[in-house]
Amino acid sequence: MNPYIMSILMCNLALGAVITAASYHWFLAWVGLELNTLAIIPILAKHHHPRATEAATKYFIIQATASSIILFSSIINAWHTGTWDITQLTTQPAPTMLLIALAMKLGLAPMHFWLPEVMQGTDMTTAFIVATWQKLPP
Repeated sequence: MNPYIMSILMCNLALGAVITAASYHWFLAWVGLELNTLAIIPILAKHHHPRATEAATKYFIIQATASSIILFSSIINAWHTGTWDITQLTTQPAPTMLLIALAMKLGLAPMHFWLPEVMQGTDMTTAFIVATWQKLPP
């Protein structure tokens, strides 16, 4: 992969983490998570091997599902509270759905089925990024 493209993707990874960590608005947190997801997909698929393509596809499907659940949870919370503020997560279905979505994004115990398969399809550096840096924003 071109070093310029790789540096842009790494900067987008850092930018997505910063946007998510610094946001007080649900939509901005979601945008930061999506920026992280969209930046790691080409890094996962940079080796032209079927296992790398499979790992990138599995990662994309799981992360897109979790992001849609996060967005749905924030919409339900905004509907009940009238605000998009992250600190006011008060209605009951919203925190439960958010917990499930974050467990999917992090690869926590009942939602961890995708993580070993993605790790097996990548090289060591990319697996390290997925196992560490991608876990910080959620």
